[in-house]
Amino acid sequence: MKEKSYVSADEIRSDFSAAMSAMYREEVPAYGTLMSLVAQVNAETLAADSHLRRRLEETDSLDRISEERHGAIRLGTPEELSMMRRVFAVMGMYPVGYYDLSTAGVPVHSTAFRPVGDAALKRNPFRVFTSLLRLDLIADATLREEAAQVLALRRIFTDRAVELVEKAEQDGGLNAADAAVFVREVLETFRWHDRAIVSADMYKRLHDAHRLIADVVSFKGPHINHLTPRTLDIDKVQALMPEEGIAPKAVVEGPPTRKCAILLRQTSFKALEEPVSFIGDSGEWKAGSHTARFGEIEQRGIALTPKGRALYDRLLSDTRAIARPAADGSNAAEYEAALAKVFEAFPDDWHEIRKQGLGYFNYSLTELGRATGITGDTGIEALVESGHVQFDPIVYEDFLPVSAAGIFQSNLGDDAAQEFVASPNQVMFERDLGAGVLDEFAHYAGIEKASIEECLGAAGMAVAAE
Repeated sequence: MKEKSYVSADEIRSDFSAAMSAMYREEVPAYGTLMSLVAQVNAETLAADSHLRRRLEETDSLDRISEERHGAIRLGTPEELSMMRRVFAVMGMYPVGYYDLSTAGVPVHSTAFRPVGDAALKRNPFRVFTSLLRLDLIADATLREEAAQVLALRRIFTDRAVELVEKAEQDGGLNAADAAVFVREVLETFRWHDRAIVSADMYKRLHDAHRLIADVVSFKGPHINHLTPRTLDIDKVQALMPEEGIAPKAVVEGPPTRKCAILLRQTSFKALEEPVSFIGDSGEWKAGSHTARFGEIEQRGIALTPKGRALYDRLLSDTRAIARPAADGSNAAEYEAALAKVFEAFPDDWHEIRKQGLGYFNYSLTELGRATGITGDTGIEALVESGHVQFDPIVYEDFLPVSAAGIFQSNLGDDAAQEFVASPNQVMFERDLGAGVLDEFAHYAGIEKASIEECLGAAGMAVAAE
C-alpha cells in the first residue's frame, strides 16, 4: 500500500523541471534571456486581451503557462530508452505518440514523455521529446559497429538513480528525502559534459555521417539539448530576439499566424559552438568544439482531429511544393507568404473548426447553464446553441515531426539535411521502449467525450453527443 508520506509524481516532476531549468540557465545563459523575453511578451499579450486572460483563468490554464517547459534528449541504445521510460514514470510522465524523423533526413525515431491527465497537466505540463538513434540508418557498416561499441560501454544513469527507480517501482512511490535525491541524481544524466568519449578522428567520421550521430555517440550522456518555454505570441518573440542579442532561426516552424491557433508553432535561437576536448592518441586531451545546444520557444494551439490533421498535413505539403524553407533563411519571405496563402483553406474561426470536426474541444456549462439547469432530452449541439454550454479548444500537448526535424536541421547546420530511406518502425521502437505509446487522437477524443458527458450528466441526462 502506498504510504501517505510518499511524494506525488506531479511534485517530483515539478521539482525536476525546475532543477533542469536552473541547470540549463546556468549552462546556457542565452536561455535565461529568452525566458525573460517570453515572460515579458506573455504579460503584454494578456494585458491587451482581457477575453484571453478570462478564458485562461476560467479553464485553470493561466498558471501553467509560466511553468510550461519541454526539453529534448537523444539516446543511443534501446537499453537507455527503456530505462528512461522507467525514470520518467516516477515523475508521472508517459510515452505519447510515435514520430519517425527519417523521412525528414534525421536518423532517429522518437516519442514524447509527458503527463496525460488533466489535473497532472495543470499541475506541471513538463514534456521531454525523446529520440533514439537509428544506427541501422548509418550506411558505413564499420562506423556503425564502432558507434555501437562506444554506446554499449557508456552508462548514462548513476547507480543511485537506478536504485531509486527500482525502489519507487517496488514500493509505489518515494518519500521526500528519496525524491530529492532522485531529482539530483537523474539531473546528472542531462548535464553537459565538455570531454568527449571518442577521439577527434572518430568524432569527425561520425560528424560526416550526420551531425546528430556525432552528438549522440560522442559524449558520456545525452545532455539536454534545449528547453522550451511557451509563449502566447511567438511572432512577437521572434521579432524581439535580435534586440536581446539572440539570433533566431529563419522561419517559425508549423502553421502560419492565425486568429485561432492550431497545433504547434516553434522557433529557436541557433545552436552554440562550445569548446570540448577529445582523447588524443597518447591519452592526452585535445581542444575542439561541438555544436548542439540551443534555446527554443513554442506557441500551442488546438489539438486537431484526424480530419483536421489530414488537412493540415496536406496544406503543409502543398506549401513546401511551392517553397521549402532554406536553412540560411534566404527564401524566408517567399515561404511565409506561400504558407499564409495556402492555409487560407483551413478555417480560422472556432465555430467553423468545431462544425467541420477539425479540432477537439472541451465543453462546460455557462453561467446560464449552471443557473437554470438543463431539462429535456437535449443534445450537446442544442445546448451550445441555447447558450447553456460553452466550448474551449483543447490544447495540443504533443509534437509535429516535420517541425521537430526543421528545428534539428536549423541547429545542426545547413548541410545536416541528408537523405535516408523513410523507414518508420513503431513496432521496433515500442519493443526497445518496453511499452506501447499512447495514441494522441484517442486521448484527445476521450477528453472531449468526458467533458460532453459531464455537461449532460449535470442534468441527469443520457449521453447524446451529436
